[in-house]
Amino acid sequence: MDIPIYDPRDDYDYMPVRKPKPQAPESKERDRHIDGDSPKQTGRDDRSPIQGRLESLKQRAADRRVTAVSHPKRERAVRHELPREERKRIRAQEVRPGRDRLPAIAVDLRLRPEETRMLGEVGRFRVITARDLAATIYGGNRGQMERDLAYLREKNLAETSFINARRDGQNRPVERIQVVTLTEEGRNVLLRTGQFRHDQEIYAELVKPREAEHDAQVYRAYLKEWERIERDGGSNPRIVLDFELKADIQKAIHTLQKAEPDEDLSAIKQQVAEQLDLKFIDDSIQIPDLRIEYDLDQGAQSGHSDVEVATAAYHGRHLAAKLQAGFRLYASASDRATLTARIEDDHDMMTGILDL
Repeated sequence: MDIPIYDPRDDYDYMPVRKPKPQAPESKERDRHIDGDSPKQTGRDDRSPIQGRLESLKQRAADRRVTAVSHPKRERAVRHELPREERKRIRAQEVRPGRDRLPAIAVDLRLRPEETRMLGEVGRFRVITARDLAATIYGGNRGQMERDLAYLREKNLAETSFINARRDGQNRPVERIQVVTLTEEGRNVLLRTGQFRHDQEIYAELVKPREAEHDAQVYRAYLKEWERIERDGGSNPRIVLDFELKADIQKAIHTLQKAEPDEDLSAIKQQVAEQLDLKFIDDSIQIPDLRIEYDLDQGAQSGHSDVEVATAAYHGRHLAAKLQAGFRLYASASDRATLTARIEDDHDMMTGILDL
């Protein structure tokens, strides 16, 4: 027969509840000393000492956590030390303000700041991959971006499409890429927000699906180039895509041909190139994928940077003309590897191409 072992602590759990005796006023407050703290308590505490100790330690641990993350910088530092999965779980549990607390942009339309920024970025660049939007606007929180994107689709402000990634002649499975574009209604709503320069063009709808992957890479090139421009004091950017530049070139050529019908077309093109601060090389006006116009010295001066995204389809002569035009060339790692192998006799050319 097993004999139970007596434990004095069991008495606290099975002690009958007794009605407290009246106490003198001077004895109603007693000091309880737990780990250096001396909180004053009133009345009888029916908890066992062990339960009280555990609750005290839990409370102090909670207080330390609140203190540690009360400042935004400390919060980021604490999260950085957590495992990746824990950081993702915390981000997923973050509660954002209810949509009813947001200002109304139109009837039955309230946008979060991230949604407004998403519309703005997509509108300026026409097409951006969902992956890039999640990384740049949502800090990698793909779930939060998907929820906001679903709301924008529900309100007919944005739409998503899947395009095939380039294989460049390689025998590999087709990769599907999700891209985001604005609808015409989304473009109109964005224009009403007034968040851009008056001369900023806003684009809607997917125009050339076969070029969408390359066009989406232009956004990544912009992020890297704008980081450099900002370090040099640039501000207030205006995005000019090749669509707009080509339209300006055709308009200028038509105007000059009308004014000078006998002028040689090559001479007219060279004159137009000078007007738009572009280079005329190999009897052709060199047009970048992107021009970033910006202010310097708080608007006292202005500048621009012409950006080109090189792909595996580029040949040596094509690259040479772009570099000669003074463009800032970017290429992805895979495209860079293909280009390096193709231009074996001119490795110096590759030094002018930046990593995307």
